[in-house]
Amino acid sequence: MRMIVTGGAGFIGSALARIGIAQGHDVLVVDKLTYAGHRSSLRDVENSPRFSFQQADICDDDAMSSALRAFEPDAVFHLAAESHVDRSITGAGAFIETNIVGTFRLLQAVRGYWDKLPADKRDAFRFLHVSTDEVYGSLGPEGLFREDTPYNPRSPYSASKAASDHLASV
Repeated sequence: MRMIVTGGAGFIGSALARIGIAQGHDVLVVDKLTYAGHRSSLRDVENSPRFSFQQADICDDDAMSSALRAFEPDAVFHLAAESHVDRSITGAGAFIETNIVGTFRLLQAVRGYWDKLPADKRDAFRFLHVSTDEVYGSLGPEGLFREDTPYNPRSPYSASKAASDHLASV
């Protein structure tokens, strides 16, 4: 499999990239390298012939379309996001731009790529959008969130992730 991992220099994205390479997949990590993404988290795989890296912003239509055309992935794992609730309270604009607008632009680029695939590759192609449990609000000392738990975001971060979930689901 050929997979793109957006946000792949972050904590979870880099783990996914390392696992993908260990399982024999070709991985292109796309990351803007902000406060949450670090090339050092990919040190274990950076010399693998199965690993590629592109520093880019998911809000950049041309960069995303170009990466898709050049790499020809079978799957896109979308983990890129502004995170950290406290940062969203003091600087919500970046969360709206990356988590909502960036997800929309990435989806548009992926749709353009997918539309041009042959039918068999189109049927096999996958886009996986990664969210957060914070879209459901506060849990309290007991209980569990489930897939049918109503959305109840309580910060600009969780609201922007809830919006991106809804974009990815249509």
